Amino acid sequence: MEQPVTVAIIEDHPVVAEGVASWVRSDPGQRVRLVQTARDLTGLSGVPGLSGVPGPSADVIILDLELAGELVTAQIPGLVAAGYRVVAFSGHSDPEIVMETLDNGAHAYVSKEEGRDHLVEAVLAAAADRPYVTRSQARAILADQRPARPALSEQERQALLLWFQGMSKASVGRRMSISENTVRQYISRARAKYAATGRPAPSKDALLARAIEDGVIRPGEITPYRSFARLAADPSLGAPGQ
Repeated sequence: MEQPVTVAIIEDHPVVAEGVASWVRSDPGQRVRLVQTARDLTGLSGVPGLSGVPGPSADVIILDLELAGELVTAQIPGLVAAGYRVVAFSGHSDPEIVMETLDNGAHAYVSKEEGRDHLVEAVLAAAADRPYVTRSQARAILADQRPARPALSEQERQALLLWFQGMSKASVGRRMSISENTVRQYISRARAKYAATGRPAPSKDALLARAIEDGVIRPGEITPYRSFARLAADPSLGAPGQ
């Protein structure tokens, strides 16, 4: 049996936290294991400004976006940088808040109305770096751009291009000076945007096809990646992009 995905719940309303915990415990396959419940972020390890202990204490965080009356969307990049995957769980449905949450690196957005039906599956998708789009997330994405052609940010486009050229996600992260987990988030978010428009791209080849269809990536840009170290060792290979 595969190891269950470990999850931490950050929720300042005990009744809600207990409800989420009961959904996790009642999963028939016991695919998720609850390892921590907290009312705020101070107990998490490896988060700059929150704790000096290295490394995540759970695979995925279920994060209530409003703690002690304040939105905590600005904390999400630090959580992602520390190695956590974040599933936002919120009563807010304003598209601007949803998009800010996703842009800050959350893997998925689950409204509290959708929680019973979607939260465990969203956690599993986040742990596996698979896109997961809820109704509330799809509504926000569709309100943010034209449905026929999702608008990818320049960072998302650059991460996709380097990945399509054959670089590993770790190498893409080093080239872009971001974490490997952030690269995963960019790729997952691109997939989620396509899924929300009814044009799913579950595989790398499908995502490349969508990107070329929409002119996000030009076919001529998909050349094999050549490292600077290899070029220095063999100048006959030519400069990158040649």
